[in-house]
Amino acid sequence: MSDPYFCAPACFIRFDGSDETLDWSGCPIVRLSDTASGLPPREETQVQCCWSPERFYVRFVCRDTYAVSKFENRDDPLYEQDVVELFIDEEGDGRKYLELEVSPRNVVFDAWIEHDGRERVTGLDKEWNLEGLRTGVRLIEPDCREYLISIPAAHFEAPLAPGVQWRANFYRIDEDESGMREYQAWRPTGKINFHMPSRFGTVVLT
Repeated sequence: MSDPYFCAPACFIRFDGSDETLDWSGCPIVRLSDTASGLPPREETQVQCCWSPERFYVRFVCRDTYAVSKFENRDDPLYEQDVVELFIDEEGDGRKYLELEVSPRNVVFDAWIEHDGRERVTGLDKEWNLEGLRTGVRLIEPDCREYLISIPAAHFEAPLAPGVQWRANFYRIDEDESGMREYQAWRPTGKINFHMPSRFGTVVLT
């Protein structure tokens, strides 16, 4: 089994209850790889996570010299263009998990996925919305985009606390100017298929 991601408690620069600014400097960084080959991608993606008793936070930092993003509505098929993705399997059995996507235009796709535990999706509920979700996207350099995701603790079955762990994976789809698409993952799946929960990694709250 691959080494887990040890998710540190959130360190706030500013917090007023409805909005917060996080200090990410103490959060471990993972770098995504090509999901089929495991090799370094054309454009780098870094991911960090942290948590508080109230929320779980994820940050993607993506080198992005060319963005394809035309969708405007929640639950549009964002996976057909540039997007970052987070899958979380709280039970850890590969049968049901959250799929959350954010586009460069800060459009969200959120759904519950039912799965056979191997390679096949057996159900998709995209009518469900993750209540209290917060997301944000901004350019932090001319060719670098930051995505922030904040999930309320109420979404999870178990309270957020040290020792809690989930099966999870982080993904990115990135299209270049020629139309070539690159599929990236924290834990590569060995093929262009993100829906392989047997290949998910483990996130542990510390």
